[in-house]
Amino acid sequence: MPPQDVLRDLELLFQSRYGLIHILTDEADRALSLLQHVADRISTPLFTWSRIEGIRRVGWKGGIFETKEPQKAMAHVAAADIPAIYHFHGVGTHLEVDEVFRALVKAGAKKLETMDGAIVFTGSDLRLPTDLDPMAATVVLPAPGAEEYRSLLGNLLRDLGRRQYVEVNLTKEEMAGLLKHLSGLTLMEAGKILTKAIIEDHRLTPEDIRHVIEAKKAVVEREGLLEYYPVEQTMANVADLVNLKKWLGKRKNVVANPLKAEEFGLSFPRGVLLLGVPGCGKSLCAKAVASEWGLPLLKFDTSNLYNKYIGESEKNFKRAIRAAERMAPVVLWIDELEKAFAMGGTEDGGVSQRILGTFLNWMQDRKGEVFIVATANDIERLPPEFLRKGRFDEIFFVDLPDAETRREIFRIHLTSRGQDPGKFDLNHLAQESDGFTGSEIEEVV
Repeated sequence: MPPQDVLRDLELLFQSRYGLIHILTDEADRALSLLQHVADRISTPLFTWSRIEGIRRVGWKGGIFETKEPQKAMAHVAAADIPAIYHFHGVGTHLEVDEVFRALVKAGAKKLETMDGAIVFTGSDLRLPTDLDPMAATVVLPAPGAEEYRSLLGNLLRDLGRRQYVEVNLTKEEMAGLLKHLSGLTLMEAGKILTKAIIEDHRLTPEDIRHVIEAKKAVVEREGLLEYYPVEQTMANVADLVNLKKWLGKRKNVVANPLKAEEFGLSFPRGVLLLGVPGCGKSLCAKAVASEWGLPLLKFDTSNLYNKYIGESEKNFKRAIRAAERMAPVVLWIDELEKAFAMGGTEDGGVSQRILGTFLNWMQDRKGEVFIVATANDIERLPPEFLRKGRFDEIFFVDLPDAETRREIFRIHLTSRGQDPGKFDLNHLAQESDGFTGSEIEEVV
């Protein structure tokens, strides 16, 4: 089932006579399906454009003669005298460099807004020029929800079941878990992953959940900006940090039941900043938070952010943010935050400052369920804007472990290696390791 909010928004825009609409998504087929629903509701013809067929009416065969080139296609739209919706995907470059194309878009949009029609662009990287932006409306198409994935899976099982016997051996809870692990994937990506999992053994079982997670990891890491971490650590693996544990524990129900939390006026937590000595468990905390809250964990690899080509670094950053938002609810781990913006000054042409500004604005204004766990070792290199109230929900300092904490760290690592902590003199080990970090104690064990 398509998202009803987006359907209502689109229908309202068409009825309000917006001649130019930008749907922010990379799922062109999904957007076209939504447009078809709206076109049917308002009884308006829907056309779509591709380089292969040119302009073609949806549901009909064959394209309109000589409309394969973007400029000729837009000229046809500008000259048309019927109210219709025209969908274009993949024309971002033409909007940037082709003045004639832009002029035709403007003419076509102005004409269509008088006839209950519109030009609709799709694409997450598409940017409308300044002369077109004021006349356009932007609609964000959120990532598919559980019901869309459920519908997709039902269709796949029905289609595959016509060709071969397919056994579904999942409890209600396991099915919910499978659908949850699909979050953030496009319907096309999810369809390919599920189809492969089913046809391998003609079954859908709990084992396929692991296959889905592995396939999803490959999809998320494809662009090299985000790393998908399977959550294995828990807060039981984190020694001390009592205040952080209490803070997270109080907000666990908000994360687990966001709709119920909204009834009480409680919003999704924004994030925490962990400052302190290297090797004292800040990164471990990020992994443990995701596990405790039952959320996926994404690590933002800022080392791959910067690109030598003008504008590419900013695009990389925005692409990573959008990917994280598609995966929501999710924990976004940004390690060594100060290094991501350490270039500074004018040495990089102001790129790092522009990215910093974009990041700060996103942190302040974001409404998606993305919980940030940022870590920093050197507070002096950290831009002061990050310390302003409202960027993070809370800031915690992680210091060298005291004797009791060192004793607990030894116990945790001995237990994880199959050893009985009772056979070791933990008090003596804690005394002898004074000044050690948690990671150094792990190396000792």
